Amino acid sequence: MKQRRTSVILSVLLIVQVFVLQLLKHFPAFVETYYSTGLYPIISKTSRYLFGWVPFSVGDLFYTLITIYALRWIYKNIRRLRREPLKFILDITASVSIVYFMFHILWGLNYYRMPLHTSIGIDNEYTTEELVTMTERFVKKANAMHRLLGYQDSVKIDLPYAQEEIFNRTQNGYNNVKAEFPMLTYSPISLKKSGWSLGLTIMGYSGYLNPFSNEAQVNNLIKTYKFPVVSAHEVAHQIGYAAENEANFIAALTTVNNDDVYIQYAGYIFALRYLVNEVARRDIDKYHELLETINPGILASYKEMRDFWESYENPFEVVSKYFYDGYLQANNVSGGIKSYSYMVALVINYYGDKEL
Repeated sequence: MKQRRTSVILSVLLIVQVFVLQLLKHFPAFVETYYSTGLYPIISKTSRYLFGWVPFSVGDLFYTLITIYALRWIYKNIRRLRREPLKFILDITASVSIVYFMFHILWGLNYYRMPLHTSIGIDNEYTTEELVTMTERFVKKANAMHRLLGYQDSVKIDLPYAQEEIFNRTQNGYNNVKAEFPMLTYSPISLKKSGWSLGLTIMGYSGYLNPFSNEAQVNNLIKTYKFPVVSAHEVAHQIGYAAENEANFIAALTTVNNDDVYIQYAGYIFALRYLVNEVARRDIDKYHELLETINPGILASYKEMRDFWESYENPFEVVSKYFYDGYLQANNVSGGIKSYSYMVALVINYYGDKEL
């Protein structure tokens, strides 16, 4: 009887949690002040101190064990579904309630914080003219970086570092921007190669943050210019920027400000690709005109990344992206996956008249 009462209470609390989260959508400044820049940094840093030093992914191990336990529990209790359907359902909703609470208190409430453009004091709108101008500036800078590294324009540049080296260099970019953006202070480091990299690739993902252990997982099958950017992107999630578009902007910002010129280069061509793709959506003729001005070696890097994903195309990826899009929209990301283009607005309005 006591166990059933507990299940009922937890199940009711699940409904309460959903209601509270819907309410928090209207109070982003409250979430920003008391959670994202208040409680969360303590939780995040504590988790990284606890698990960051472990050479393998504690989060991946946790997911594996909890999956095995859940399947075992269902196997042992499935017959109760006919005898005691209500109790069976209550046990499940009670468990979901606990996981739902832990997810949000440990990380998920960051979905309800203030938009990044508001917190750093820039606009989030731009004209096509501003887009084209910024794209031309990034083309010029990316081409210059390509030549600075000593390569011919037609040669694709490969990063001369092992993945662990890139992890170690990632923190430098964050250190270099924390004077302007103290909220991007990052230590200790907790970046790891995912043990589920093949599964991530099949689903179409470059990495993920485990919200329960605060470990940043990077798909180690990605051996292109994207690896340092993905690493920086997952760090952005670690320090509390849940929205993918904001994490992309922070990844671009911290990689182009890295002391290492190869990582800078990766950051510039990463941002450039977003800008060029947005031009294509607005003015296809201008898009083709701009492509002619980009070093062929840079375009070869883009093709390498595209070929990588195309080699793993499968129906499961479509399903996975469908559910992830629903997940984003359920967590206060109104545009779902399509909202990634907001990153372009952040780039244009942040850099403005700043020197690249």
